[in-house]
Amino acid sequence: MTDTYSNLVNTNPVGKKIATQLGLPRPTRLRRYEEGQDLLSGPAAVAGIGDAPVAGWATGIIKASGGDVVPASPEASYDKKLGAIVFDATAARTLDQLDELRATVGPAIKKLGSSARLVVIGTTPAELQDAEAAATQQALEGITRSIGKEMLRGSTANLLWVDQDAQGDSSVLAAPLRFLLSARSAYVSGQPVRVRAADVPDATDWRHPLAGRVAVITGAARGIGAEIAKVFARAGATLVLVDIPAAGDSLSKVANDLGATALQLDVTAEDAGARIAEAVARKGDKLHVMVHNAGITRDKLFVNTDENRWGSVLDVNLRSQFRINKTLLDPSVKGGLADGGRIIGVASISGIGGNRGQSNYAASKAGVIGMVRQLSQNLADREITVNAVAPGFIETEMTAKIPFATREVGRRLNSLLQGGSPVDVGEAIAFFAEPGSAGVTGQVLRVCGQSQLGA
Repeated sequence: MTDTYSNLVNTNPVGKKIATQLGLPRPTRLRRYEEGQDLLSGPAAVAGIGDAPVAGWATGIIKASGGDVVPASPEASYDKKLGAIVFDATAARTLDQLDELRATVGPAIKKLGSSARLVVIGTTPAELQDAEAAATQQALEGITRSIGKEMLRGSTANLLWVDQDAQGDSSVLAAPLRFLLSARSAYVSGQPVRVRAADVPDATDWRHPLAGRVAVITGAARGIGAEIAKVFARAGATLVLVDIPAAGDSLSKVANDLGATALQLDVTAEDAGARIAEAVARKGDKLHVMVHNAGITRDKLFVNTDENRWGSVLDVNLRSQFRINKTLLDPSVKGGLADGGRIIGVASISGIGGNRGQSNYAASKAGVIGMVRQLSQNLADREITVNAVAPGFIETEMTAKIPFATREVGRRLNSLLQGGSPVDVGEAIAFFAEPGSAGVTGQVLRVCGQSQLGA
């Protein structure tokens, strides 16, 4: 969907002049991933607090991914515009130490180029027994979220909290750090991600991390689901794409374009899980990734919502996932989810902050979040990770039908001053699906440009 306002104030000379004179926002065109693209658009400045135990790992990951690294310090001068700043605050245990972050990161931010990245790395606060140490690490979230709202020209700021027993393992950090540094995270800002210790297989090709992996994506005929499928195909996955029979033509086209298998199926059917497993088994494989993307809206004020409108949304958006998961998680089912597999749901910022006229939808999406948190614990012994993305205002056919004024507010009410693209959701889901994301589970990642809704 075309963002007429952004085009006007960025490409039209008269529009540019008016926007400048009136102090109107001018959204930057975001750098999004293209096949073969460099990890960063400029060098990464790396520094840390104290002995900065993770900074060395971060430097190695960036260099191994083809990026350049320069040391950061309060006195540093930078010859080029920076593509990123990575600051290791894992060793910070006192509030006074946070001033080292201010003194080093502040000057470096002024040298960032367009669509650049700040990634702060900390220690998971819940693991620390000392109150000041935990407060110091928790403070990193407030700092990062605030910086994210100050970043210019499409740049973002995010936080990685790394468990103490994972800080000596570069393999568990590589995929999360690469995702947040790369153009794949274009519409993710102000978000904390926790990284736990895990067994991570060697990455032979980080640009195609899903090669040899079988993935099922529901609701794949159009919109966000079709974009998820495209990102997965680009990453090398073998795909089974699912949608209702009424969307059969669109589903077949997407599947044919990507060399995928199309499965016409209503996810609310009692045998939906069994039919998905059969489709996977026909390929002679176990399932590695299950993406629950199918969803509907039936908006109405709560007091006017009838039983059918309420039940249908809960059934499609949430209850169907329980039924499908129950079948696929049975180790005896051929075509079921393999140990070390991935389950990824699609929540929404409506499930976090609520939305007028969407009590049924918000209930279903908040339910996805609850399911992710609990199921991730239940499946830890099988090394199956369970995560979700929570999209904000994404430019789709659905949002195109929103009244103009409401649509413009939705677009601008975030730190990046624009709506996201369906591909942004696909990139985040593909990150969760990677073998390298084994240390990330029970997480809900907002893909919302740091929306004010639910903030």
